Amino acid sequence: MVVVAILAAGRGTRMKSSLPKVLHPLGGFSLVERVLRCVEPLSPSRRMVIVGYQAELVKTALLEIPDLEFVEQTQQLGTGHAIQQLLPHLQGYDGDLLILNGDVPLLRPDTLKNLLQTHKQNQNAATILTAYLPDPKGYGRVFCNGENVVQQIVEDKDCTPAQKQNRRINAGIYCFRWQDLARVLPELQANNAQGEYYLTDAVTQVSPVMAVDVEDSQEILGINDRIQLAGAYEILQRRIKSEWMAAGVTIIEPSSVTIDENVQLEPDVTIEPQTHLRGNTVIKTGCRIGPGCLIENSEIQENVTVKYSVITDSLVASGSRIGPYAHLRGQAQVGMGCRIGNFVELKNTQLGDKTNVAHLSYLGDATTGTKVNIGAGTITANYDGFNKHKTKIGDRTSTGSNSVLVAPLTLGNDVYVAAGSTVTTDVSDDCLVIARPQQVIKPGWVSKQRDAKQQN
Repeated sequence: MVVVAILAAGRGTRMKSSLPKVLHPLGGFSLVERVLRCVEPLSPSRRMVIVGYQAELVKTALLEIPDLEFVEQTQQLGTGHAIQQLLPHLQGYDGDLLILNGDVPLLRPDTLKNLLQTHKQNQNAATILTAYLPDPKGYGRVFCNGENVVQQIVEDKDCTPAQKQNRRINAGIYCFRWQDLARVLPELQANNAQGEYYLTDAVTQVSPVMAVDVEDSQEILGINDRIQLAGAYEILQRRIKSEWMAAGVTIIEPSSVTIDENVQLEPDVTIEPQTHLRGNTVIKTGCRIGPGCLIENSEIQENVTVKYSVITDSLVASGSRIGPYAHLRGQAQVGMGCRIGNFVELKNTQLGDKTNVAHLSYLGDATTGTKVNIGAGTITANYDGFNKHKTKIGDRTSTGSNSVLVAPLTLGNDVYVAAGSTVTTDVSDDCLVIARPQQVIKPGWVSKQRDAKQQN
């Protein structure tokens, strides 16, 4: 049995932000959400988040995560002080406590599983996560015997020159047998320049304590400023893109592509440069996405091509072609084998199969049948200043260039709308509708105007 405690009370002054540090976003999730996602495979009996700075804001941000407990640390007096706040909440508990930091978002679940396994197999009072760094400057050093039993933890500023040669550092991630920790927590002292209670002092007061080295030291990187946040995003992106390429996705120029963790890709998808995939996006096999695309919370079905376009909260069915410079949003749905071309915007619009909207059109709050052709410059006038209205277009209907369809409006099957028409009333099946002023030609008008100006 394990309880997880996440330290999330600090402000993070080096972020230069009014937002609590743990709520800063990293690849679609906040820092603390990433830590919570990491512990899900462990199936902890309880998950406790220790909050302090802007506690209500942190609670609100995590409101949708079920069975989460919040413990308030009204004064931020160090890591030991934060864990002291758990004493009244864990009375009588006889299991283990895993302590994580809300600003360390790159941990892998397997690393924590290994930490817990080592802790239980050796019946340790405490097990700490350690890492070997090329440059350990600023980190506390961990000294162990040949069996990884911790002998000493020395802060960087207190290390002798010989001790500073040790590159094994304390990652600040601990698993304690709670009864042993609860016994020593009240005895912690703030005898340091910062006047804080350190959890490392508790480590030295229980026995036995073992160290577990993390294989990839990047996992334990903490976020203290925006430079480190950007660095963590680069690491996260390398992980995500490497996994997808290993699974059969082609990513041309990976350094220019970003992919959120929730995105789902199928084999034989090709991602062109300068493409960004966000949120709960699904892209199915045979698609070619990019260059220059942003797709967010959308489903792109098989064998679709998308170029230089933005798609949000929408669905594109198989075999369709999107772009360049198209914008699909607001629950747009494009049927199979459609063509959505240059400078076309679809909003809350459903297109039937094999429909073409080739260029320079806006369709909002519209529904079309199959094999519809929307001529260049066609728009649906769907907003009257107060309410949105629907336009319905039947099968095999075509609109001429520069048509305006004033909603609410229904066009039947096999309707032709003459170029330049402004259609305001419903049209039944098998009709040609011409809704434009009669053309007037005045011969000699230009020369008469020129002569009049010269006389003046």
